[in-house]
Amino acid sequence: MSSKTPSPAYSIRIRVRLADRPGALGRLAVAIGEAGGNINALEGFTVRTAYLEEDVIVYCANVDHQQEVLRAVEALDGVEIIEWEDRTHALHEGGKIQVTSDIKVDSMNVLAMAYSPGVARVCTTIAEDPIKSFDYTIRQNTVAVVSDGTAVLGLGDIGPEAAMPVMEGKAQLFKRFGGVDAFPICLDTKDPDEIVSIVTALAPTFGGINLEDISAPRAFEIEERLTEALDIPVFHDDQHGTAIVTVAGLENALKIVGKKHEDLKVVVAGVGAAGVAVSKMLLNAGVTNLIGVDRHGAVHTGRDDLNSSKQWFAENTNPELLAGTITEVIEDADVFLGLAGPDLLTVEDVRSMASEPIVFAMANPDPEIRPELIKDIAAVIATGRSDFPNQINNVLAFPGIFRGALDARATTITENMKLAAARAIAGVVGDDLHPQFIVPTAFDHRVAPAVAEAVRAAAVEDGVCR
Repeated sequence: MSSKTPSPAYSIRIRVRLADRPGALGRLAVAIGEAGGNINALEGFTVRTAYLEEDVIVYCANVDHQQEVLRAVEALDGVEIIEWEDRTHALHEGGKIQVTSDIKVDSMNVLAMAYSPGVARVCTTIAEDPIKSFDYTIRQNTVAVVSDGTAVLGLGDIGPEAAMPVMEGKAQLFKRFGGVDAFPICLDTKDPDEIVSIVTALAPTFGGINLEDISAPRAFEIEERLTEALDIPVFHDDQHGTAIVTVAGLENALKIVGKKHEDLKVVVAGVGAAGVAVSKMLLNAGVTNLIGVDRHGAVHTGRDDLNSSKQWFAENTNPELLAGTITEVIEDADVFLGLAGPDLLTVEDVRSMASEPIVFAMANPDPEIRPELIKDIAAVIATGRSDFPNQINNVLAFPGIFRGALDARATTITENMKLAAARAIAGVVGDDLHPQFIVPTAFDHRVAPAVAEAVRAAAVEDGVCR
């Protein structure tokens, strides 16, 4: 039986035919439970003359566990599997988003205004004053979600086609939580010059650019160049969205353990786009003792294998010039922030940390350490997954950030706007603060409006409104 926790991400639907006799459904439930599956729902119940048919929704732990559950069902006498499906793949069939019309074109009169000849008048208005495109086109509320597929989730360089499901999901979240229309654009190039050129050429269509899943250090260069070239907000969510929510969560976690930023020893696993952005925000928040670790060990100025972003990181962190693996540098650390990959941290590593350690194991889809292994050791645990408490989820940040930026007609997103977003997220928790509730849930309706208003006000304060 699988030792991992069942998750909706690996749920299956099994259509079974059962002999119509007492205890048949009970034996099915027992078999699934003994195989480690978690029955979430029974659907489609149909009684026939000599048998009954049932759709059973089962949460599993991984792909192998799905097959284990299916074998357990198949082994039952009087039970036949008619069909089964992986519910996550089924959900993605045909894509997850579509284009709809804002107006109902139901007469020649409306057509004459929405299209020819009336539309020419609006085109002329914009030609005379291009800023009017923010009044009379989708630019007012539309963001491009741009990726080259080189750093997708924890999967790495899987290409633009394979990145599309993530970008579609991002567009869904923009709409669901921020009311922002977003469109996925996956580019078949890894060349920073080409990406900058393409996005610059596309910019007249959009009110903002959300860069997504582009590997470091190219991501830094691409964002910096686009920010300079364009007069609309450019936001690399893997960097800044992750950083904003992490800083918000840590602010509340520190209240629980009674520690301050300036007194912390923080170890960050992963010195890519997210790791660098998180570290920069924490340094600005007052952390002075921060050590980054990559696949070659602790990052410090004595290493000769650092790219430009890691060289900056080395020069601004690790004041004691610690060297070695995570295990060697994590001793007495107050905080671990994982932005790398699965199973990098051991139980003994966490035991070696300071009292009441804070562990944010945020790698997706599999964290640096499973939360259940350290639930009795760490004072606060957070992950990047929705099936554990304290999900450090970018959806808490980016919809509200772009909502606020679009509402303010902002030309850029400033550091002050990012900090305002983090404080707004942390503030939503309020008096409900608890070790298992340091950040709001993704479906907390208060988050996006709070972030949007904080970002809008910060944009006004910074004088970056069009």
